[in-house]
Amino acid sequence: MRILAESAEKVAMKYIMKAAEIAKHSTCFRSKCGSVIVKDDEIIGQGYNSPPGDKPLEKCLKDDLPKDFKSDKTCCIHAEERAVLDALLNRIRKPIMEPNFISLEQIFRGSRLYFARLDENGEIKYSGDPYCTICSKMVLDVGIDEFALYRREGICVYKTDEYNTLSFQYRED
Repeated sequence: MRILAESAEKVAMKYIMKAAEIAKHSTCFRSKCGSVIVKDDEIIGQGYNSPPGDKPLEKCLKDDLPKDFKSDKTCCIHAEERAVLDALLNRIRKPIMEPNFISLEQIFRGSRLYFARLDENGEIKYSGDPYCTICSKMVLDVGIDEFALYRREGICVYKTDEYNTLSFQYRED
């Protein structure tokens, strides 16, 4: 992990703030999160966390799950997942001037995912340690190079394999 400084921090903060702006669209009961994927200084995908189909629920399904439930315990599609899907859909929508087949590596190589979470007042809040293995696996698998979090110590950038490893090591206190 490295902490960005000076001009790199200013550029990254622009994208963190964009992710925070996108998070305001979330309809999740528990948290408002947003993500943007940036490649060559262009946003190629963006997303926010909300239930599948983005239809508001009357309550969070997580509240009714038993303690020993063995899967993801959220009722929402994560912001990072939606950003990846958005980037893929954007690629499909653009006219392709090359062969019809394009790999995930070609789409995501050299990209960075920026993540932001909002507090109950809609203000950006600091992220904690990497912990979501659902998102860490997906981001690693599609070939995104880096994952950026807005943390108390600054904007922290992780290589995606490092982020994934840390996510699997996370333990709640």
